[in-house]
Parts: sequence; C-alpha cells; structure tokens
Amino acid sequence: MTDSLKNTALFAIVAGLIVMTGFTESWNTALFIVNMGLISAIMAIGVNLQWGFAGLFNVGVMGFVALGGLATVLVSMDPVPEAWSAGGLQVIGGLILGALIIVAAGVAVSRLPKGRMRSLAAAAILIGGFFLYRAVFDPAVAAIEAVDPAATGYLGGLGLPVLLAWPVGGLMAAGAAWLIGKTALGLRSDYLAIATLGIAEIIIYILKNEDWLTRGVKNVNGLPRPVPYEIDLQNSAQFVERASGWGVDPVTASTIYVKLGYSVLFTVVLALVLILAQLALKSPWGRMMRAIRDNEVAAEAMGKNVTARHLQVFILGSAICGIAGAMMTTLDGQLTPSSYQPLRFTFLVWVMVIVGGSGNNFGAVLGGFLIWFLWVQVEPYGLALMNLITAGMPEGSALKTHLIDSAAHMRLLTMGVVLLLVLRFSPRGLIPEK
Repeated sequence: MTDSLKNTALFAIVAGLIVMTGFTESWNTALFIVNMGLISAIMAIGVNLQWGFAGLFNVGVMGFVALGGLATVLVSMDPVPEAWSAGGLQVIGGLILGALIIVAAGVAVSRLPKGRMRSLAAAAILIGGFFLYRAVFDPAVAAIEAVDPAATGYLGGLGLPVLLAWPVGGLMAAGAAWLIGKTALGLRSDYLAIATLGIAEIIIYILKNEDWLTRGVKNVNGLPRPVPYEIDLQNSAQFVERASGWGVDPVTASTIYVKLGYSVLFTVVLALVLILAQLALKSPWGRMMRAIRDNEVAAEAMGKNVTARHLQVFILGSAICGIAGAMMTTLDGQLTPSSYQPLRFTFLVWVMVIVGGSGNNFGAVLGGFLIWFLWVQVEPYGLALMNLITAGMPEGSALKTHLIDSAAHMRLLTMGVVLLLVLRFSPRGLIPEK
C-alpha cells in the first residue's frame, strides 16, 4: 500500500467513525466531535510547528489557548459604561505606570556602572514603584468590580464582531510568545518546558483572579456568535416550515444548523492554516528549521541564527494556538477560566501530535480528529463495556459498582494505551514525516 493510499484510508476510517456516531447516537454529537476536532487539529498544527519543525518542547499550550479565549471577551463583548466611569481610565493608567516602572529599572541597570549602587537603585525603583502602582491600580479595580458584580463587575470589551477576535487571539498569543521566547528560548529543552508550563499557569491564575478583566471564576456568558442562536431559528416561521419539510423537529434542526455553520467557518480556518503550514514546510525556511532541529551546532556553523529562528517558529505556533483558543471560546459561548486544565489543553494536544505524526501537518490533523473522537466516545463505550462485563454479577456487588464507577476513567487509560501502541508499532506516528 502506498503512503498516499494508506493516509487516505486513515482519514476515511476516522470519518467513518464520526459518521457512525451520527447514525448510532445523534448528529448533534457527531457535529460536536467534528467542530472540536477541527479546533483540535488547528492546535495540533501549532504545536507541530514548534516541535515537529524546530524541536521546541512547549508545555504551555494551555496558556496560549486561554489568551485566545480572553481575546474573544475583549473584542466581542460590549463595554460596561458604569465600570469605565468608575475606574477604567485609572486601571489603564496603573498598567502604563507599571510598565514605565519596569522600563525605568531596566534603564537604571543599563546606564549605571556595575556595583552596589546599581543594585540599590534598581531595587529602590522596583520596590517604590510597586507601592505606587498598587496605590493607583487597586482602588480602580475595587471600584470596577463593585459595579453590579452579579452581572458585570468588569470593563467588558470593544463590542466588535466576534470573528475579529480570532486573529486578535493569535496576536495576543504571539505577543506573549515573544515575551516568553526572549527570555526562555536560550534555555535547554527541559528548562524551556518548565518555563512554558509555569508561565501558562500564571496566565490562568490572572484569568481566574482579575475579575475586572475576565469576571474571574464567575465566567463571562453570552458571548456574541457568528451564527444564529437556536431560539431565533425556532421562532422563525420560515425555518420551522423548512425543518418540517425535512421531517425534523425544529429544535433538532436548529442545533444541527448552527453546528453546521460553525463547521463551515472552522473548516475554512483549518484549510488556511494547513495550506500556510505546508507552504512553510516546503519552503527554504522550513528546510532551514528542520536542519536546525536535527543539528543546531552544524546550523550555527553555517551562519544561522538559531535563537532568532526558534523565536520565529515559537511565535507562529503559539499564534495558531491562540486562534484555536478564540474559536473554541466562540463555540462555547462563554469564557470559563477554571476549565483550562493542562490535561485537556496541553497533554491531549501533545498526544494528537505524537499519534498523528510529529513533523507532518496532515498527521497533526489526523491526530486531532482521532484523539478527540476517542476522548469523547471512550467514556460511553467504556460504560457499555463495563455493563457487559458485570451483567452476570449480582446487584449491589461491590466489584460491579466499582467497575461501573471506574468507566469515567477510561479516557485516561485509553490515551495511555493508544500512545503506547503507536510508539511501539509506529514510533514516528500514523503519518510520519517525509
């Protein structure tokens, strides 16, 4: 079997599994898997750029995805005039003041000669500036969060179309990646992993605790959508008549219609990202990145600036993850900071890349769909399996209860088994790098 035929067969198998879900369960479930599979495939391409192209071990995927979600709020939600009047400008001023304090400390370090005076001057600027910053920032935050905290308690956004939040999410993630890369890309790969993981946790901590920005754990609900709301479709006489003609009740028809709308938008984004990633892979830049990945010393000897190239690909991969994060928050219709967990937004994406095939963009897409399908479907399949195994056991049996209750953990077991099987029988992934 040729490589192209084998790859086509793998995609056909995954597509068949999703279609089978539509027939055996519901098309809403199948379309949910498709939409999240499209988003997961985009995340996997972003990580594949960093690891497959350049060998950068980024364990902070979660943080860049969360920044994309934050961009959706900042761009699409309407501003809260009362909050802005209470302390909006003062918060902006406090943030600018904080940035100026950091710049002033940097200037002092660069201008003064080495010695105790330089250290004391930098420390004085930072400590004094911290208290000044808090004196400006804290009262403004308290005033903002006191404005109808049950419904708002934050500044809101710009009230722009939600689709603009997707590229903005990429830009925010790219900016964070630049800051991280300037300090962490000179580290060894294991230190880079620790640094990115720590910074991702810091980003999530900010989202959970800065209520004036994200409402914290109270969540931001009712995000604008690029497709109609189901209730609006159900109240449309024309849509109800059309659904009746299809032989489908309006509620089911509206949910399927909305999910199909998202599928079209997400497919367009995935196609653009995949095309650009393929062009980059086959370009001189892509060949240079793989040469750096395979032998940094030789690449440096040939005059390549390894750190600068690593920074480029780190920014690009993180920007793609940020776009995917904005898409996912748009699909959910809410920003829930507590939902960002390393297991879901870092480990699972890495499993997608490794199983699909590191260094191959089509492998990343395949891994995204396959692993997400398993992540969603393994739990109900596992419950059915446990019910079958325990069918002959008496009711009230401790072993039966334990096995059925353990079905919820089948996801983690399956991910580990799939990863081990792929690493054993196809260590370069299902679609290896050429």
